[in-house]
Amino acid sequence: MDSFAASRTKMVDSQLRTEGVTDYGLLAAMGIVPRELFVPPTLKPFAYIDNDIVLKRAGEPRCMMQPASLGRLLQLAEISNSDNALDVGAGTGYGAAVMARLARSVVALESDPELAATARQTLAALNVTNAKVISNSLEAGAAADGPYDVILLEGAVPRVPTSLLAQLSEGGRLVAVIGEGWSAVATLFRKSGDDIGRRPAFNLALQPLPGFRQPASFVF
Repeated sequence: MDSFAASRTKMVDSQLRTEGVTDYGLLAAMGIVPRELFVPPTLKPFAYIDNDIVLKRAGEPRCMMQPASLGRLLQLAEISNSDNALDVGAGTGYGAAVMARLARSVVALESDPELAATARQTLAALNVTNAKVISNSLEAGAAADGPYDVILLEGAVPRVPTSLLAQLSEGGRLVAVIGEGWSAVATLFRKSGDDIGRRPAFNLALQPLPGFRQPASFVF
């Protein structure tokens, strides 16, 4: 077993399982996808640390979320092999690669052209044929490839826009972390007919996704 494979096994056992990630298919997927290929070359030795990894510092900083956080959100989404999924804020494509092992198809949406190009190249190199990368506004989504059975937002947002909720299929689930810091809440949205239900699941601190507008506030 090479060092990265050993690191993946350790990540699954000491980071995911200990944080309540128990779904066998998800654990298997995260134990296979080579996380080290999705981080900047100088950070490969740190690919499996129990922390966020900075993907880009200039402009709007972007991070790859720590493995346990991704695992908990994906487990909340309950992805099945018949699902069409949308990964919002895909970064360099790691989350999309994991989702591609669980879902029928994945659209990886990324607003930063450089990160999108890296994601496209890495997914192609790994022969991930059921995922494609689109560069567009994160808040706008990717309606042309919808509707989606699962939508995952890979970062904290102040609110979930109706533009994304409208792209859910009947029975579709959207998972987002709403708020800031440790007061933010991982929330599951589910579409049923004309209604969108929401269920708060757990507190989780994530780096914010760019491009999401603050909700309007009442001013006296």
